[in-house]
Amino acid sequence: MAAFKSDFLNVLQERGFIHQCSDIEGLDALAAKGEAIAYAGYDCTAPSLHIGHLLSIMMMRWLQQTGNKPIALMGGGTTRVGDPSGRDETRKILSYDQIDANKEAIKGTFSKFLTFGGGRGDAVMVDNAEWLTKLNYIEMLRDVGRHFSINRMLTMDSVKMRLDREQELSFIEFNYMILQSYDFVELARRYGCNLQMGGSDQWGNIVNGVDLGRRMGTHQLYALTCPLLTTASGAKMGKTAAGAVWLNAAMLPVYDYWQYWRNVEDADVVRFLKLFTILPMDEIARLAALRDAEINEAKKVLATEATALLHGRDEAEKAAATARTTFEQGAIAESLPTVDIPQGDLSSGASVLAMFVKAGLVASNGEARRQIKGGGLRVNDVAVTDEKMMLTSNHLTPEGVIKLSMGKKRHVLLRPA
Repeated sequence: MAAFKSDFLNVLQERGFIHQCSDIEGLDALAAKGEAIAYAGYDCTAPSLHIGHLLSIMMMRWLQQTGNKPIALMGGGTTRVGDPSGRDETRKILSYDQIDANKEAIKGTFSKFLTFGGGRGDAVMVDNAEWLTKLNYIEMLRDVGRHFSINRMLTMDSVKMRLDREQELSFIEFNYMILQSYDFVELARRYGCNLQMGGSDQWGNIVNGVDLGRRMGTHQLYALTCPLLTTASGAKMGKTAAGAVWLNAAMLPVYDYWQYWRNVEDADVVRFLKLFTILPMDEIARLAALRDAEINEAKKVLATEATALLHGRDEAEKAAATARTTFEQGAIAESLPTVDIPQGDLSSGASVLAMFVKAGLVASNGEARRQIKGGGLRVNDVAVTDEKMMLTSNHLTPEGVIKLSMGKKRHVLLRPA
């Protein structure tokens, strides 16, 4: 393993963040002097980021912790266009009001990982709507568009994949890489930014920005990407049967977030401890030595440490305690995710299929039926065998709830309201 001059790249290398870099020696020299000013961009397509965004957020965190400056770029402008990277179909165009609402909901996530302020190494948050919405189209074509080769753009993965599959790529999306490149130039001019970081699927767009900066006379710009995360079994990380693993507690309860990390595959535990916690490497090495049933202890550490970073230590410990109560002592823990249902639903009888969907444990009635056939669904710890079963007030426990479970790890309480 190569030793770098900068703490920043040494930390990133030993923890597994580095995939590609446009000029590793140049960036190393910059970071060693505390002069790396890096941004990562986040479009406002939903009211929450998801764990797929966590890698670049953690990269910015380590950047700041090693004496350099991060910029969190909100895509208030680029979200109006839509990034085609890694997608088979055109993104849904959102209204400006939706974009602004999403942007406000996302902002709070960054303060959990970064320190914002006016100091030299303090993080700043910027919105590319500031400059993109003011662009004059003719000037944009003359000043920026002339530096782009259509031949080269057609070779970019995000474009090539869509064309190879004969799927439509709209003109508005084709312009996305130009806007992203221009963001880099604007941030270089306004904030002295010299590095863009992102997932490996963004490599083409980021390198375009480096090239555009050279053509438009900025200082030297750099590109750094992290690997796109897949689980050990090859699945894309961050997806569950119930949907994305969101970072906002309003969209995914803290307990469910803790459980996501607790349930990762054995082969992923050490890698995820390096990427998604700030535990020292010697502690991670100790956990890496655990084998067989003991690996569950490492998973609990991963779950608690990853949750503490996002939601705070108290919430993480509470989630861990809930898991202990639920699994090790077999009790119903009050802090399990709870879904309120109208009292009247139980009076007339509620379909067990519909209630599992409502609880978010399955995505559809069809999935619930498949789980029942495989013995995967339980009501109050008793396996469901009849898909026509109706839940009534007779199913309420002494605590006044109905406990729904899918598998051994996922539980939701139904509470009549």
